[in-house]
Amino acid sequence: MLKSHRSEEENFYLNCRAAYLSVFKSSLSNITSKEQLCHVLQQAGRNPSQKLLNKYWTPRTKRLNFDDFCEILQKEKPTEHDELLRVFKKLDNNGDGYISLSELRKVLTTMGEKMNNEEVNEIFSLIKTNKDAQFDYTEFCRTLESTAEQCKTAALEKLEADAKLRRQNFGNQSDRSPKSSAAPPAASQQESLQKQEPDAGLPRRDSRSSSRPSSARSRRSSTCTAIAMAASNSRSAKLMEPKFLQESHHSHMKGCFFLEEDGTIVSLQYRLHVPQTTTVYLTIQPLNLNQNQDKPSPWMSVDTALLGVTAGEGKEDSNVVCVTELRDKEQKFVWKGELSEGTYYLLPFSTGCRLVPSRKSEAPGTELVFRNQDSGELELTKEFRSALSDIFEVIDLDGNGLLSLEEYNLFEERTSGEKCDEDAWAVCRENFDTKKNMLTRQGFMELNLMEANDREGDTRDLWITLEAMGFNRALEMVGACPFIIDVYCENVKPILQAVNLESGAKMLSTALQRSIVSRGEGRPVKGHDGVTVYTCRGDSRISSVIANKTNQKVVVQVNNEQSKNCGSSRRMSVFAVEVPARAKIVCQHVMPINEKQEWIYSCVESIIS
Repeated sequence: MLKSHRSEEENFYLNCRAAYLSVFKSSLSNITSKEQLCHVLQQAGRNPSQKLLNKYWTPRTKRLNFDDFCEILQKEKPTEHDELLRVFKKLDNNGDGYISLSELRKVLTTMGEKMNNEEVNEIFSLIKTNKDAQFDYTEFCRTLESTAEQCKTAALEKLEADAKLRRQNFGNQSDRSPKSSAAPPAASQQESLQKQEPDAGLPRRDSRSSSRPSSARSRRSSTCTAIAMAASNSRSAKLMEPKFLQESHHSHMKGCFFLEEDGTIVSLQYRLHVPQTTTVYLTIQPLNLNQNQDKPSPWMSVDTALLGVTAGEGKEDSNVVCVTELRDKEQKFVWKGELSEGTYYLLPFSTGCRLVPSRKSEAPGTELVFRNQDSGELELTKEFRSALSDIFEVIDLDGNGLLSLEEYNLFEERTSGEKCDEDAWAVCRENFDTKKNMLTRQGFMELNLMEANDREGDTRDLWITLEAMGFNRALEMVGACPFIIDVYCENVKPILQAVNLESGAKMLSTALQRSIVSRGEGRPVKGHDGVTVYTCRGDSRISSVIANKTNQKVVVQVNNEQSKNCGSSRRMSVFAVEVPARAKIVCQHVMPINEKQEWIYSCVESIIS
């Protein structure tokens, strides 16, 4: 039986987990299809329509996790019994409490969100009719309600029977507002306080007891890390620009981080060729697209980094040679050192702590095109032209004001998954404004106008392109962060080229793991010598890796509830990480919400299975 003293929030997440675990083996499993989403929503007592499913499973959706599922359940409440009765009463013309199947079939197949006959027959299989082929809709509503409740009860009983699953506490959304995460008392220097017991001397958020079940607050097998960090304006460890910078050989390239629907962050990679051994100065920073210097682009506070790895045959096993950890006087993230002659891959990275996922809107959005009243021709609106101009700036990787075929194809891969061949590019050069066989900004505008004309003003495909480039329906770039990379070499001209490697994500993950493990401090989880947590403190972020040296997978719960003025890349204060046998996984990255205030990282890792 469920305990009556649980809070409303705890019961909500318990019901969420119960429904989820009735379909999946673990709360860490992902929903990978619309059919799975429908099934798990039904287990939670919902009756999802195709419209609702399409709302949360769009053509770009690849997967949804447990927390996405919880968010859906918070928004989509179960249909109330009285509401369903009111709908049926509108069909009950004589008010006797009965409706004919033929009347119901007509309504379901012709009105509102139309159902097909197969779907209607599935509903009819639950209905008991009288001799006149009519059914008691009040009894039918009770049947529907009872069936939904039976699904929930069965899932809860299954969950309660498994003590391990009952200890898994997932889905606690963190409070990331600066107001509720006030900074601790000022610290004059950075301190690192690491303890084995979670309750020993840690800062408390307030005197109230946690809303977490006691199993989430007390662990026999846990380890704790607490690190106090000073405000950024009090840090003095800034890397000075080298004297050779003004006279050095220089290459630069632009790029962009994109926040995907599943929370992952993607970008291009870059191939760097150094002709001979030399001193190298690398920088990366967000790219400001706003011409008004008093109002910079909203992504300028997003953290950016570069990891440099050797470009050997085994790309996944490349060695990390540099990481841009420090900042210079202009707040760029930089690295200075010597690189031997050879070829390297530069892997852009952002924690995502300050990239906020936008909510998809079903509103029509800003107008993209209009028809000129004098000529009758379609034209691009001022707002759409401005958005296209920003896109042009982002995909003009070398910054020469023109789009080469290579640059345009990287854009096409991002927005449509396809490439433009030489013949199609020749057609573009013939029909749109070009220079030196490359597409100009005006030509790029003409290309998008042609797409609107080809579809007689239908802008749905244009919106797909805009959303893929990080724009919302108000034409604000909220799901992306453009950046610029600069490479300076003391004696030779570096060669920098943008590439889109199939193994890019794997290379970045491996490089991050190795970087954190090599520079961080490793401590085994108490009672589990085979599981080690590596914590690495940088100039502006703290990162951790969990290494599982055992022959069985482990599930580690991570609790950041005692942290102050912190935001996690996981966007949760309590979450779980599943680490396969003999593997490592990046646990989280944490940054201050307000850099001008001190911040305290306090994290407890506990083995829960």
